[in-house]
Amino acid sequence: MLCTRLTNAHIITMDPDHPVARDLGIWRGRIVGLDGAVTSLPAREVIDLQGATVLPGFIDSHVHLAWTGLKASTPSVAPCERVEDVLAVVEEAAALKHSAGAWVDIGGYDQRALGRHLTAAELDRVGHGRKVFLMHDSGHACVVNSAVLELLPADVPHQDGFLAESAMTAARRLRLPYSQAELADAIEYAGRLCLAEGVTACAEAGIGGGLLGHSPVELGAYQLLRDQGRLPLRVQLMAAGDTLRPLAAHQEDGIPRALDLGMRTGFGDDWLSVGALKIYTDGGMMARTAALTEPYEGMTHTGQLQDDPELLADLIVDGHLAGWQLAVHAIGDRAADLALDALERAQRLRPRPGARHRIEHAGLTRPDQLPRFARLDVSAVVQPNFLRCFGDDYAAIMGEERAPWMYRGRAFLDHGVTLVGSSDRPVTDGSPLRAVQFMVERASLSGQAIGPDEAITVDEALRAYTVAGAYASHWDDSAGTLTPGKRADLVVLGDDPRRVGTPRIGDIEIVATFVDGREATEGKKL
Repeated sequence: MLCTRLTNAHIITMDPDHPVARDLGIWRGRIVGLDGAVTSLPAREVIDLQGATVLPGFIDSHVHLAWTGLKASTPSVAPCERVEDVLAVVEEAAALKHSAGAWVDIGGYDQRALGRHLTAAELDRVGHGRKVFLMHDSGHACVVNSAVLELLPADVPHQDGFLAESAMTAARRLRLPYSQAELADAIEYAGRLCLAEGVTACAEAGIGGGLLGHSPVELGAYQLLRDQGRLPLRVQLMAAGDTLRPLAAHQEDGIPRALDLGMRTGFGDDWLSVGALKIYTDGGMMARTAALTEPYEGMTHTGQLQDDPELLADLIVDGHLAGWQLAVHAIGDRAADLALDALERAQRLRPRPGARHRIEHAGLTRPDQLPRFARLDVSAVVQPNFLRCFGDDYAAIMGEERAPWMYRGRAFLDHGVTLVGSSDRPVTDGSPLRAVQFMVERASLSGQAIGPDEAITVDEALRAYTVAGAYASHWDDSAGTLTPGKRADLVVLGDDPRRVGTPRIGDIEIVATFVDGREATEGKKL
């Protein structure tokens, strides 16, 4: 007997051997059959979907769950567009802190809306002696007041309170880590947001260190949720590159650096596992710190790398030698050169054809870099909603020649590169359907066309959030398609993205999200 049979549905399986179905049978969290194989079988529960569209659950291959949840509970200066309005929010938040040495966390900071960065002196005037920390929406910078600057080592660079990349990391390290209980609550909150948008699995892009780590024992927060039955969706965790340390492994192992006990990609179960090693090479376009080969349009600088390029390359190589899948953050084309060079050297030293290394973001990819992605079998994990939300600004700072190279779609596919969709939540909108819409129409919220030649089909865009997402996380044997034997993770939609007009794709209703064959959302009653 089946646990559940979904019937009277328009099921898009993403499996070319059985592309469309009407019925789907579920037993113990797995798909056991489609159509005639299950139609006549008894089931404890039969759900009539009344013609609704069913797709494999979306996979968001690059998110920040803890940051998303913590940001939601933090005072925000968005969408303030005047300096005095931002300072008023800071002053109000500081007044609520009763300890003179307390930290005041503020989210939603973006200098583009203000026309300039705030200064430490301005924050001093409203901080009431507290330590003020304004987190930039990109996650790559912050602005702090003098109370924080006084605690930093003298060699940490800043521009009147503005700290970028490694300088921001130095400020974050002044703080006591978040508790596992705090992080667990934040992760659970963010996971439920994902479910509401049809996401059933995701890759957490960096824990324990790097720019956005929240605790040296951050993995424990996810285990806590798992133990308590509160983990809303499947999560694969990327360890931050700086969590590796030299270990005295056997010489024949050839492992120069590793996590304790040699833990690496693949450890865990269907719900919680260790994924890729996350290595930052540069910053971001929003903060103007993505590393470019030519200056930003109208500016004189080319962004920055996170560290000495040789040290970054050595970390990439060492991670490969230690058996990790690598997820290398590279937004600018100069950073992509560094990443590709290091990955090529790593594969030359120890060939691992099935490593499935990834470049996270691939925000600006020159034409000559495309064949290298393909030759090295490196996936491009892109965030289409960046251009949907910020495309006008990004196009302006890249200029006419480079703007069409941003967050590519068609060029990657035409070169045989695996194109993977993701959100980088909470940097911007996390909706896979709105990202799919952008990938097809390549238009920003203002209607400006951004690299229209990079447009792909609806089927190709859906594949980036299902089949390709599963491949990028080594889940292709259990997720990505609605195939017998795979997990019963699926999303029920109010319409078929392939049949509605492109401008309507992002507004399609998420009727329900199923994980392990059970409805996991509180949406529209089936």
